[in-house]
Amino acid sequence: MNISIDYRKSVVLLIITAILWSSSGIFVRLLNWQPIAILAGRSIFSGLLFAFYLRRFPRSFSRWQILATLGYISTQFLYVSSVKMTTVANAIFLQYTAPIYIIFLGYWFLREKPTRTDWISMVVIFAGLILFFSGDLSLSGFYGNILAALSGATMALMMVAFRAQKNGNPAESVLLANVLVATLGFPFVLQQPWTVQNWLIIAFLGIFQIGLSFVLYTLAIKHVPALEATLLGTLEPILSPLWVFLILGEKPGGLAFLGALVVLGGVIYNAAANPASE
Repeated sequence: MNISIDYRKSVVLLIITAILWSSSGIFVRLLNWQPIAILAGRSIFSGLLFAFYLRRFPRSFSRWQILATLGYISTQFLYVSSVKMTTVANAIFLQYTAPIYIIFLGYWFLREKPTRTDWISMVVIFAGLILFFSGDLSLSGFYGNILAALSGATMALMMVAFRAQKNGNPAESVLLANVLVATLGFPFVLQQPWTVQNWLIIAFLGIFQIGLSFVLYTLAIKHVPALEATLLGTLEPILSPLWVFLILGEKPGGLAFLGALVVLGGVIYNAAANPASE
């Protein structure tokens, strides 16, 4: 399916992607399934959506498609595992060290050099994230912190591998990843309580939070450098607690609001000041 979009539209799609990604926290909180079962359950629905979107299953995959698939699966698994072993704040913050890895991976493999705007945006966004999570970051959960940091590296690999397919179809990597996760994790799904509420949540996560978001992402990444796309994605960790606050009434820490504004300012500056790229 060919859809014609330009750089500015791609930036908008990436912002919508971050909003969809951020809905994960609140709905996962409402589920009483094991993490692996959640990943597999939502992969069933997102896999079906991508199969419908692509209308075919590829017969072969390139090196970058396989790397994107492995990065996608590893990032989800490492993040979910890290949350069980350290604080959620630590897990999110360490995962979003991905831009640091992307600076090197993007240059080595894609020849994409960070712009002055990227550097400024990254400093501002990291400062905002530190403020946002200042009350919750800790040194506890050593092994969980290691897994979270590794998820940042695999997230960077995933982003760069998707970007490397700008002349191809990165959506095929997402389809393969979802088929693998759904297949390997389905035995865990069978062990969970099958209620209408649980399956409605799983369906939402699969169709919208993962499925639709990655459709938009794979369209947009063809026109936006990997580093910039990741910096735009930092909207996710500050929006996720917002939904928890609005729906469950759990208030973020004292400096969270200021941190969120700083991150938002960095994202807006990056989107507005960066030149159009392909």
